[in-house]
Amino acid sequence: MPKQKGDKAAPQTAYVLDGDPPVTVHLRRSAQARRLSLRVSGLDSRVTLTLPRGVSDREGLAFAQEKADWLRRQIGNRPDVCDVALGVSLPIYGTPHAIVAGQGRGIRVADGALQVPGNPETAGRRVAAFLKTLARDQLAAASDRYAADLKRPYSRISLRDTRSRWGSCSSAGVLMYSWRLVMAPMEVLEYVAAHEVAHLRHMDHSPAFWNQVRELYGEYQPARQWLRDNGASLHRYRFGD
Repeated sequence: MPKQKGDKAAPQTAYVLDGDPPVTVHLRRSAQARRLSLRVSGLDSRVTLTLPRGVSDREGLAFAQEKADWLRRQIGNRPDVCDVALGVSLPIYGTPHAIVAGQGRGIRVADGALQVPGNPETAGRRVAAFLKTLARDQLAAASDRYAADLKRPYSRISLRDTRSRWGSCSSAGVLMYSWRLVMAPMEVLEYVAAHEVAHLRHMDHSPAFWNQVRELYGEYQPARQWLRDNGASLHRYRFGD
């Protein structure tokens, strides 16, 4: 039986699967889940085991134990963490930019580099703020354009650093995006904006929804596949915040 991690008196929410290396599995119960599922976060490699109603911890952990080798492969395949600082390269709209010392007060993009003035120790946090501003501007412009084409207004846009999704659309018309999309190629960012705006008309993933995405954006499969293949790499960057 896997070992429980944490306070023995606390609810059993995390267990360690024995092996080389050991794997910590976090349990999550869901009344909506129809089957057992395992997920490895692209942000921090956290392993989450979702248990449907009526499934015991023991049954769920037996399932996780059967998948232990797969879990280790998934964790091992995660990109190495990169702490953003002077001398590091990171993508902007899919193109690598070296982070270098700059002059003046504001960050500038020039000659294939991100020029960051000021204290080098705060470079990571300042780059994150700069990227969030770029992301908001670009995602707002794309959302405005697609919403106008759809003739359905949205209420507002919010940016987050989400683990499990690149965007969402609420029933109140609030569009949420991961600001890390600014590091993806422009066509990928545009696809996510079209995807979420299409939800203003279709709050599902029915054939009608995907037809709407195609009408707004065009052939979306390459951009969708890029996120599946490369999205985790956008979470490897740490900005010191």
